[in-house]
Amino acid sequence: MLEIPQRRRQEAFRPRIKVSDEARFFRGWLQRPLVMGAVSPSSRALGRAMASYVPDPETFKPNSKVLELGPGTGVVTQMLIERGVPERSLVLVEYSTEFCRLLKARFPAAEIIHGDAYGIGASLPAWIGVDPLEAVVSSLPLFTKPDEMREQVIGQSLDRLRPGAPFIQFSYALTTPVKAKKIGAKLETSPWVKRNLPPARVLVYRSDRTASPTAPAVRRAV
Repeated sequence: MLEIPQRRRQEAFRPRIKVSDEARFFRGWLQRPLVMGAVSPSSRALGRAMASYVPDPETFKPNSKVLELGPGTGVVTQMLIERGVPERSLVLVEYSTEFCRLLKARFPAAEIIHGDAYGIGASLPAWIGVDPLEAVVSSLPLFTKPDEMREQVIGQSLDRLRPGAPFIQFSYALTTPVKAKKIGAKLETSPWVKRNLPPARVLVYRSDRTASPTAPAVRRAV
């Protein structure tokens, strides 16, 4: 019997991993559609587009952190690492117990937190402490939540980030989940990432300290 070369064995194995991840994601969506928001993980192309907006990891301090909200099976997480973000700098907040176990196995050097990312206002100090926060990367299904909750997630993240640092979110929608002026921010949008199902684009919010003085009151709402 001929032995299959190692590379071919690896290539044959990879699709099974992908299918397994998609099965996990779809099962989670069936159980909690308003929590999951999507029926399958983000594509590597979308993850790579999101990671490209993270500041250059070469400028990070030894204790710098990147916070990822709703990492799921870790597609975007892997793209952050390929971008150059040290695994030890990653703080991943995931609601699903099953995904938390998966993330711990795949990214042992990252900090995995089983928690509710929508409670960011009360929990962010415990998640990050006083360490520099370089970026927040979110795959949360914001459109499943009311306006006030969406504003709090993005606005309270921006309150913790240094001026100009990004809150990075993807969206399938033609409209934005939060109007930038409502939270005292500026918004940058990417071209549509067509190699994602469905196509999505990246939204990057950055604090705008010249915005209306009423904006911080909106962001601090609990």
